[in-house]
Order: sequence, then structure tokens, then C-alpha cells
Amino acid sequence: MASQEGKYNIKAVSKMLGIQAGTLRAWERRYSIIEPKRNEAGHRLYTDEHIYIIKWLMNKIKHGFTISQAVDLLEHHENKISQIVVESSGQKDVAMQLSDELLSALMSFNERKAKEVMDRAFSLFTLEKVTIDILGSLLVKVGDMWENKEITVAHEHYASSFLKAKIGNIMFHLPVDSYLPRVIAVCGLKETHELGLLIFTLYLRQKGFEVIYLGEGIPPEDLDTVIREVNPKLLFVSCTVEEHLPSTIEWMEQAAHNHPSVQIGFGGLGLEYLSNDIKTKFKDIIIGNTKTEWDHWIHQKLKEEKRPPLWSQK
Repeated sequence: MASQEGKYNIKAVSKMLGIQAGTLRAWERRYSIIEPKRNEAGHRLYTDEHIYIIKWLMNKIKHGFTISQAVDLLEHHENKISQIVVESSGQKDVAMQLSDELLSALMSFNERKAKEVMDRAFSLFTLEKVTIDILGSLLVKVGDMWENKEITVAHEHYASSFLKAKIGNIMFHLPVDSYLPRVIAVCGLKETHELGLLIFTLYLRQKGFEVIYLGEGIPPEDLDTVIREVNPKLLFVSCTVEEHLPSTIEWMEQAAHNHPSVQIGFGGLGLEYLSNDIKTKFKDIIIGNTKTEWDHWIHQKLKEEKRPPLWSQK
């Protein structure tokens, strides 16, 4: 059976499942299905059972159910919760197993093993599955381990270098749809964590977008030069670290002022640190951190014939 010990904080669950922390809190307020335990400091701690249930609910929503319908379905099927837990804990997802194997290989600097795991992953799953469920999952793990000082900077750099090379190689072989708008992807000011942006860039390339990937360390004046030369329709900015949010938002405001015809999208794990007021103010440019949110944002922007100024309400 799944562990009943509360061991995942809300930040870890948000990263692991690709769901906003605010959404989890709202579900807890409105429904009794998810009731996380609390530690001595009063912080939420989720069990394995909670994880299985949240994943089940998210899957139902993905297939067209509202959250209330999904919860109702769960509550009105006898033993459904215990079934979910038994099935989920009885067999670990193969993609997660491969992610764990890849992490182990990278943490022991075993490039041969890491390549073997990647080859196995591509033989079993689609490109999208490998990208999101294996590389994306691994990205979260490495970031958390580094943040919690469980691995050295050398381990983080080695894993990042391997993953960036793999993602770059995949992107190189993807075709470009000339009918889609050109895109620039860049990390926020002072950001050094670019794997999340790489995952998003790969997602865009899979859809056929021509993406000019700039990564981290780009000065504001250089971005202005590239925008003038490339003339993109979309500019995506990623921020991971909380302390970099103010300068990154100010940077985006300046870019929007200098290039009003460019549609800006803002993503990255740093979004969870934004206040509700900031999220409301910039809701039109926030793309989220999950594939479902990305799909929705891009679909909306592509079908808009006329785009209003992004920063008109200050």
C-alpha cells in the first residue's frame, strides 16, 4: 500500500505534477478528497495516496471533466480511492523508472549508462513522453537536489550539460513550419537555470515553431538588437529563482514598451512565487508550467487577430 506518511510539501507536489499550488489549495478548501497532513510548523505535507488521487483527478480534467465532476465521480464509486492507490503503488510508471535510472547514471558521471537509458526511453515512448515525463521529471529532481544541497555544483552542471546536449540534438532534427510565427526564447535577468526553458523550447519546436533560443545571460540591449533583427511575433521569458522576478518583470515591461508588436509569454517555476495581485495584473502573459496550460495559451494567442497592449493596465 502507499505510504501514509506526509512527505511532500506543496512546492514539491506542484513541480512533480505540474499543477499550480494555488489550485491545490482551492481544491482543499472546496472538497474533502484531499486533506494533507500538517507538520509542527503547520506546513502542508502530502502522502503518496494524495499524489495518486491528485494525478487521477488531473487526468479526468484533461479528458473534459470539471474538477467538481471528477470529485463526484470519485466519491460515488465504491472503493474507487483504494483502487487508485493499489493500482498506482502496485506498478511504478515505466517512465519514472527510466527517469530514476537516468538520474542515477548522471549522478555517478556515467555517460555510457545515461545514453543507454535515453536510447531505451526513445524506443519505448514518443518524443513528447520522453521530453515531458522523463526529461521534465528529471529536471525537477536535479533542481530540488541542488537547491537542498543534496548534490554538488559539479553534479548539477554535469547533469545539466548532458540534458542540454540531448535536448539540443532533438531540436536540431525537428522540422519548422514556415506558416507559424517566429519565436525568441530567453531566460530572465540573472537567471542561470535554463533547462526549464529548454523543455518549453522543445515543446514549441515539436509544434513546428522556429525558435531562436538565446538561453541565459543575455543583456537587455542585446535582446533589443536580436528582436529588431529577427522580428519575432512571440517572445518567451522564463524565470526560476524568486529573487530574480522583480528585475525580470521590469525587463519585460521595457521590452514590451520598445517592441509593442511582440507578444510576450512569461513562464518558469518562479511563477509560484508571484503574488495574486501580480498574477492578476499580468494574467494575459502568464503561460503556466504545464503542457495543458501551454497549449491553451498558445492556441488563444494564435487565434487572436488583434492583440491589445500587454502592459496597458499598470
